[in-house]
Amino acid sequence: MVYDCGSCMVKYILCGFNFIIFIAGTVVLGTGIWLLIDMNSFIGLLKVVPTETLETFTSPAFIQQASYILIAIGAFTFLISFLGYCGALKESQCMLTLYGILLIVILIMEIAAGVVAAIYKTKAEEQTKNLLKMSLEKYYNGTDSKDAVTLAWDSLQMNLKCCGVDNGKDYQLNQAWKEQSNIIPPSCCALSLDNKPLDPTCTTSPNDSNSYFRTGCYGKIIEWIRLNMNIIIIAAAILGLIEIVGILFAFCLAKSINRYEK
Repeated sequence: MVYDCGSCMVKYILCGFNFIIFIAGTVVLGTGIWLLIDMNSFIGLLKVVPTETLETFTSPAFIQQASYILIAIGAFTFLISFLGYCGALKESQCMLTLYGILLIVILIMEIAAGVVAAIYKTKAEEQTKNLLKMSLEKYYNGTDSKDAVTLAWDSLQMNLKCCGVDNGKDYQLNQAWKEQSNIIPPSCCALSLDNKPLDPTCTTSPNDSNSYFRTGCYGKIIEWIRLNMNIIIIAAAILGLIEIVGILFAFCLAKSINRYEK
């Protein structure tokens, strides 16, 4: 049992914070499992709400891919928060130490990714663009059964008002897309409030007035990052600070427990 005031505060702060994360991780994990084993009930639930935007997420391919992502995120969050919560609550040195080590590994990976991206900026940009092009060429489909990649691209193009990676010509590299009569997807067009092309001929005869055919999404993404750089830096700093505090709290509490057990 931890008796001094400082250790007690650290214990309950760790318990409270990780309990919230634990509940969130459990909900995400449970949702992912539910979608995977019973997607029909989820599709039926979405169809109750008469919203066209929600109907785009009823594709079985999208739901299956989303379920895998939710399960992975939920399981990871569940494991980390479980170690932090139970380790603090049960005053387990082993669990607290493992929790602290995992946080250190995560922090090192985040710092390493940032440093590598900064040092090899040109190479990182090139690889990012290649990855985007690969996703567009191999996984984008124009069928009614849209998967997660297709929906992500459509959402990106509608929100950033862009088309393809460099421009709309990127769609001609997609073999499945070339077999259709459309040159670009509707998400590349100038849209009305209900997300319908203002010009019905936009997908087959795109131009500067009815589409964003010449505006690539990669440039738009870079522009968005530059405009929101301060927010991104602040968010990264807060995340890093939370992780550092979690590491310090975990090892301090573990050391305090060890001292009182002797």
